[in-house]
Amino acid sequence: MGRGGVPKDRENGPDRKCIATGEVQPKHGLVRFVVGPDAQIVPDILGKLPGRGIYVASDRAAIEMAVNKKLFSRAAKQQVTVADDLADEVERQLARRVVDLISLQRKSGKAVAGYEKVKGWLQTEEAEVLIQAVDGSGRGKSKLSTPHYGQYIGWLTADELGLAFGRQTVIHGALASGGLTLRVVEEAQRLKGVRKNEVGNGQPKG
Repeated sequence: MGRGGVPKDRENGPDRKCIATGEVQPKHGLVRFVVGPDAQIVPDILGKLPGRGIYVASDRAAIEMAVNKKLFSRAAKQQVTVADDLADEVERQLARRVVDLISLQRKSGKAVAGYEKVKGWLQTEEAEVLIQAVDGSGRGKSKLSTPHYGQYIGWLTADELGLAFGRQTVIHGALASGGLTLRVVEEAQRLKGVRKNEVGNGQPKG
């Protein structure tokens, strides 16, 4: 396994260099930015906007360094406008991306929510990923364990998981293998890096 629990053999095309840290890594671990028509730096979470890409590690400190040290202008070779809350905007967009991907998995039958359903998937080894709300009860979350050789996502809020599963709030969720599950894990890892006051590191052990 590579950094953030992502398989090393994942095909992601060429690597890219972070303008803040100088680190070279696969594109899925970075956030792409482009210069908009008004010379404003725009996050390109899906990696599809036209223009030359500028890459920063999926890390709040790296993004804030790029903003504070005016590294975007240097990388773009022109004066650009950068929002002071760029890291917050990246966090919002990544959170929405993860929510949307989980929702797609739910609609395809590859995601369930609720303690009993998740417990059932874990017992039958159908679950590949255990998802638990960062603001859920620690005691309740400790009753479920990450699948053997599986993944854990614990930095989404109960409200965000609720959006993903079409409910008001959700504490426990699980994803089966296949479909968009690998993409969910990758995007969740990007979100983890930029999430402010991220406290979801307490991973239940299998």
